[in-house]
Amino acid sequence: MSLVDLVMPKMGESIMEATILKWNKQPGDSVQQDETVLEIATDKVDSEVPSATTGVVEEILYNVNDVVPIGAVIARIRTNGAATQPQAQSQPQPQSRPQPQSQPAPVQVQTSPIPTNGARFYSPLVLNIAAGEGVPLSELESIPGTGNEGRVTKKDILQYIANKRSGHQPAAAAGGTYTAPTPAVTPIENSEETSPIITPARVVSEPPATQQPISLYGSNVEIIEMDRMRKLIADHMVRSVHTSPHVTSMSEADVTHLVHWREKVKKDFEKRENTKLTFTPLFIEAVIRCIKKYPLINSSLDGDRIIIKKDINIGMATALPSGNLIVPVIRNADQLNLTGLARQVNTLADNARQGRLRPEDTQGGTFTLTNVGTFGSLMGTPIINQPQVAILAVGAIKKRPIVLETPEGDAIVIRHMMYLSLSYDHRIVDGSLGATFCSAVARELENFSPDRQL
Repeated sequence: MSLVDLVMPKMGESIMEATILKWNKQPGDSVQQDETVLEIATDKVDSEVPSATTGVVEEILYNVNDVVPIGAVIARIRTNGAATQPQAQSQPQPQSRPQPQSQPAPVQVQTSPIPTNGARFYSPLVLNIAAGEGVPLSELESIPGTGNEGRVTKKDILQYIANKRSGHQPAAAAGGTYTAPTPAVTPIENSEETSPIITPARVVSEPPATQQPISLYGSNVEIIEMDRMRKLIADHMVRSVHTSPHVTSMSEADVTHLVHWREKVKKDFEKRENTKLTFTPLFIEAVIRCIKKYPLINSSLDGDRIIIKKDINIGMATALPSGNLIVPVIRNADQLNLTGLARQVNTLADNARQGRLRPEDTQGGTFTLTNVGTFGSLMGTPIINQPQVAILAVGAIKKRPIVLETPEGDAIVIRHMMYLSLSYDHRIVDGSLGATFCSAVARELENFSPDRQL
């Protein structure tokens, strides 16, 4: 008899934790190798975790809805023979199994801050949530953590904030006063550099019996709870805005030649390749050519270091039937011809809408394209898909009268026009580069050859 640890798998370089959605097996259940033991979710995609061995589930260490760090042991499987555990040798061990509760208990804050000596670890997600909610570092240190080695998890800080909003105001220290947090844009580790405005307030253990919650909605409303994916999208968008100073440059493109060429060849293309030719792969082609000219657009930022990506992996924002959005990634897009891009675009879009994306299908993107014109919008100011530094939105193609310069003089003609808008991280992409790149993509589309062969 031996025990094999089942660990939370690594889902991507930027993903540090996952939420348990469902246990398909319980203690005492038999399980086959590669059989699904549980279902998990990250801010990218839902996935299944298979068993690495055949045996019987001995112990489950986390409950449904628990947020678990990558690499933590989540279950143990008893096998009949000697088994090695190569995955578990370097993985951190979890805390003791959380006990289920019939109802959530209010967060109890210690009367004195946890002694950290500046060494207590906070994940970027926790720091960004704290910054967005105006929770300073001094207050963050007083939150007891339920994560590995007492770390504050996303669940801990959200519960803490929820209790504050509901009137269960925690005491900041033994002195008996509560320090009202001031809004912050980014968390600053050296508190000596800031001069926060402190508003003392009397601490009360419970709100007065006569106090009634204030309704902000009125009576003629419908309240809809966010689903899990919408919550993840909201969190991802807020973190992106807090991380990167966004600037947007816009250009206009005359795509008449491209529109006419596609209209001419799309039926033959579909008949020959058994896949549709949409505008998206044509836009991606133009983006790839411009990225090769301006590689800084295809990068990320790690502290003070700029990481320029040699691979060109294009993310394409895809709307789901639920109204939510997901961004599958075309890996090594620069190595594909138009047919290959069209196949990838259609396959990933279909898999996204049918819930068949794999975790790796949404990872590793280096630049994102979003087609806001699909919904009739002329242009947009998209939010960067972290940790990338730029995202391009293409608007609806509309016929408009424009002034065309000809050898015989200026003429007013009807052309197919489209707006492009590039949002970029102003920490490393200056306005000159951002505007130049956006204009370069527009020129690529305008210079599309109407005589191009399939």
